[in-house]
Amino acid sequence: MVGKYKRRGDGFETSRLPALVNRLCFFYMANLSQPRFLDYTLARTIADDFGTPVYVYDMATLKANAAAVLAFPNAFGLTARYAMKASPNAAILKIFNQAGLQIDASSGHEVRRAIAAGVPAANISLSTQELPTDFAELYELGIEINACSLNQLERFGQACPGKTIGLRFNPGSGSGGNNRTNVGGPASSFGIWHEWIDQVQAIVLQYGLQVIRIHTHIGSGSDPAVWQKISGMSLDLVRQFPDVVALNLGGGYKVARMESEVGTDLQECGAPVAEMFREFAQATGREIRLEIEPGTYLLANTCAVLSTVQDVVSTGADGYDFLKLDTGMTEILRPSIYGAQHPIYILQPEVTGETRAYVIAGHCCESGDILTPAPGDPELLATRALPLCQIGDLCVIDGAGAYCAAMSTKHYNSYPEAAEIMLDDAKVPHVIRRRQKLEDIWANEVTLG
Repeated sequence: MVGKYKRRGDGFETSRLPALVNRLCFFYMANLSQPRFLDYTLARTIADDFGTPVYVYDMATLKANAAAVLAFPNAFGLTARYAMKASPNAAILKIFNQAGLQIDASSGHEVRRAIAAGVPAANISLSTQELPTDFAELYELGIEINACSLNQLERFGQACPGKTIGLRFNPGSGSGGNNRTNVGGPASSFGIWHEWIDQVQAIVLQYGLQVIRIHTHIGSGSDPAVWQKISGMSLDLVRQFPDVVALNLGGGYKVARMESEVGTDLQECGAPVAEMFREFAQATGREIRLEIEPGTYLLANTCAVLSTVQDVVSTGADGYDFLKLDTGMTEILRPSIYGAQHPIYILQPEVTGETRAYVIAGHCCESGDILTPAPGDPELLATRALPLCQIGDLCVIDGAGAYCAAMSTKHYNSYPEAAEIMLDDAKVPHVIRRRQKLEDIWANEVTLG
C-alpha cells in the first residue's frame, strides 16, 4: 500500500507519504456505489460479447439530456445545437437529430459527417479555426457559417458577396475548468477580437454582407456568473448589427462527473439570460432568438469505458500500487492533458469490503498515461481507494461520453480503435462502431521500393 490513512474531520491524512520528487498523492474515499448504468452482470455480458476496452453509451440518458437542453429558458425562441466534436458517432447524431437538436460543427469534415448521418444541412452551423477550402459549396448546401476571424470574413465576402453570415467574437473575457478549456480573452485565438468592430463593419460593407447572427463562447466548465456577464456583453455586440436575429452563447456548462463536483443547473443559469433578452427587446424593439450549443452537458455522463485489469504492480513501501488497465490515453486522454477526474469503479461478482489505494495506469508506453492524476494537474499522481483487485477484474471509467472517443490518441503503440456500444431503452447492447482490425491501422500506408 501507499500508506496508512486515518480519518480526520472531513478529509484524510497520511502517516507516511511516498518520498518521490514532484509527486503528490491525493487519497479519495472508496465509492462502493455502482456506475450510472452498468452493474457487474451487464458489464460482464458486454465484456464477454464485445471485448474490452469498449465505450458503452446509454440511450435513455442521451434522450433525457437532450430534453433538458431543449427546455433551456429563453425569451423569444431557442435553437439548441449539439457540439458534435464531443462525440461524433452517427448513432448519437441521429438520436439528437430525432430529438430536435441541431448541430454545431467545428470543421468542414464534421459538416460532411453530420450530413452523412442524416442531419439536414440547414440544421448545421459551422464555427471553425480552419475555414475549409470548400466552404462556399457547404454554404450553398444550406449550412450556416460563423466567421471566426477577420481573414475568414474577408474570404467569405469574396466568395459569397451579398449573402448572410454570422460573426463569432472573442468578448474579451473567458472562463473554463482550466486554461486549456478557456476559449475567451486575450490568450485565446477563438473568434474576432471584440475591439475590431470597425474592421468588421468595413468588410461587411465592402461585400454587402448581412450579419444575422452573433456568436460568443467563453470556455468549457465555465462559471455561470461569468457566462451571464458575457451574455450581456454579447447583447451589446448585437446592438451594433441591426440585421442580427439570433445570438449564440455557445455551451460550456459544467458537468458533475465526480460526486464532489457541482454541475450547472440549466434553468438557474438560463433564467437571468432570458430576462436580459426581454430587457434588450424593450430597449431596442428587437426580439432576439437564443442559440446554445452544449457538448459536454449532453454527453459526459452518458458513456463509460469498460476495461479489464491486466496487471497489478507495486513500487515498494515508499511507492505506489498500480492497476494497469487494457485502456488508457488511447480511449481517455482528458486525465493526461487536463488532470481531469473521472469516477472509477471495480466490478466484481462478490464484494469483500477490503480496499486499497491504487494509482490507475493505462496500457501505453508513456509515463503520462495515468487515469488518476491529481485534480487539475496532470503532472502529479493521485490514488483512489478501490476494492482489492486481481488481474481480470472489470474496471469502469465513468463520465467518458464527451471528448473521449472523439479526442483520443488512437493508434498510439498501434492499439486499434475500441468498439462503441449503445444500450437501448431496454438496456440491450448494440454495436455502433466495430472494433478496428489491427491490419486496418496500416491499410493506407504505402511502402517505398
